[in-house]
Amino acid sequence: MELELLIKHKLGEAVKDLYNSDIPLTELQIQSTRKDFEGDLTAVVFPFLKISKKSPEITAEEIGKYLSDNVREISSYNVVKGFLNITISDDYWIDTLKLISSSPDWGVLPKSGRRVMVEFSSPNTNKPLHLGHIRNNLLGWSVSKLLECNGHEVIKVNLVNDRGIHICKSMLAWKRESNGETPSSTGLKGDHLVGKYYVIFNDLLKKEIEALVDSGMEREEAEKSSQIMKEAQEMLLQWEQGDKEVVDLWRRMNGWVYEGFDQTYKRMGVSFDKTYYESNTYLLGKELVKEGLKKNVFFSKENGSVWCDLTPDGLDEKLLLRSDGTSVYMTQDLGTANQRFSEYSFDEHIYVVGNEQNYHFQVLKLILKKLGFDWADSIYHLSYGMVELPQGKMKSREGTVVDADDLIDSMVSTAKETSIELGKLDNMNQEEQFRLFEMLGLGALKYFILKVDPRKTMLFDPKESIDFNGNTGPFIQYTHARIKSILRKAEEQNISSRFTNAHLNPVEVEIIKMLNYFPAKISEAGEAHSPALVANYCYDLAKEFNRYYHEVPILKEENESVKSQRLILIDSISRILSRGMGILGIELPDRM
Repeated sequence: MELELLIKHKLGEAVKDLYNSDIPLTELQIQSTRKDFEGDLTAVVFPFLKISKKSPEITAEEIGKYLSDNVREISSYNVVKGFLNITISDDYWIDTLKLISSSPDWGVLPKSGRRVMVEFSSPNTNKPLHLGHIRNNLLGWSVSKLLECNGHEVIKVNLVNDRGIHICKSMLAWKRESNGETPSSTGLKGDHLVGKYYVIFNDLLKKEIEALVDSGMEREEAEKSSQIMKEAQEMLLQWEQGDKEVVDLWRRMNGWVYEGFDQTYKRMGVSFDKTYYESNTYLLGKELVKEGLKKNVFFSKENGSVWCDLTPDGLDEKLLLRSDGTSVYMTQDLGTANQRFSEYSFDEHIYVVGNEQNYHFQVLKLILKKLGFDWADSIYHLSYGMVELPQGKMKSREGTVVDADDLIDSMVSTAKETSIELGKLDNMNQEEQFRLFEMLGLGALKYFILKVDPRKTMLFDPKESIDFNGNTGPFIQYTHARIKSILRKAEEQNISSRFTNAHLNPVEVEIIKMLNYFPAKISEAGEAHSPALVANYCYDLAKEFNRYYHEVPILKEENESVKSQRLILIDSISRILSRGMGILGIELPDRM
């Protein structure tokens, strides 16, 4: 039984025995004691004054004495007006620590029987992954791990946007300007090479438009008259018609991109259980649209385009098929959702997609409901804010995005410089140092992004993220390494760790409370789909350990019984930090 619930029950018994009155459990108020008062839990006695017919102080005193005499978990109490502050016994906290230290899966909740699908990443194959994708990937991965800790079966999926006009732009520019260059001939990652030609296409397009404007054409007309844009649109039509030359080029260039993506995913520590491709799923969506037309859920306009009328629902008319029969994003999302439910019969489907798509997912759910799919209510859009930089927003067309690979390289390089500067290498060989720099750089990046509530727009400052002080990944990583160093020294000195029922000081009690709260924090974070709650819990725990480390002797403690018990406490801290940060996809070093 949870401590607060136990004390509530005992409080009810006290009122019954002292004043011969039954009080419903819901009316009994127990809360954590304020930091500036002595005690662990506080009971509010004002609701009992009518039945006690005594002052708040006397009522609190009587109840406090009763609880102290009859509840072994309570060691002492004090009264502040109508508030009864209760101190929990060392025995209780030591028993709690025993439970935590002997539970390798502390924080992993029982199996729920729920199956959850999480879609994240969803890149376009016309450019490399960038900083925005990093937030998406890290968030999707971390939410998946968090839900697994909540006892759910999780299926991680990726939907690759591998078709459409943006893909044709890269293809056309490569065809016109590349002289046949490839990733192997240039030494460029495949996704970088294809992204280069997406930028080149837009440069060529701008030149054409400016030339037409200079010749006297209106800009709007010039944009429509651009030859290169017409060629790209023609290429898209050829692709949909199955033109062999176009399809072969599409497969070849997409293959380059997939190889590049896989390298980046591997470095980020991200993987998927299944990958879907828009080039396949859009056809499934078209079939659903046909069915919707037959059922009069959708309607056709004179030009042959197909729409869903959502005006009765307070929205607008939504295009599902263009007049030439080509599909839109909504079309493939309808088909993909139906396919996934048929394959997995999920209880919840989480789409990790930026908040600019809020309306899209509102419409998706509504249309699926109109098609008669009851499971549409299981769709949840994890709408996250954009990532901005100190210098402003990123623009892929202008080639001003922060490339994911470049950013990771930069983070690792900064981690190296900072570590060398601070002398945190602990006599490591070159291979160990390289692994540490990678761990710190990625840890800094992941933590900085995941510590922010997903729904908030965030400003990413690489310099701020790599700091061994403050709310950062490296601070927590260094804390873990410090604990491991103490445990190694204890082993070298043949100091055993064991429970001795030694007296706990206040800092130790606070830490045990925090460790005890970890499963509840995992549950809370899972409900909120927010790894940020876990990240900030880990920071608070690391802070508390460092306070403990500076205020309380561990290996220098003269009392052997106390020393042995403290080793168990810090080992438990390291395990919970490791599990919490593991949910964020962050490795913790044993040495620094």
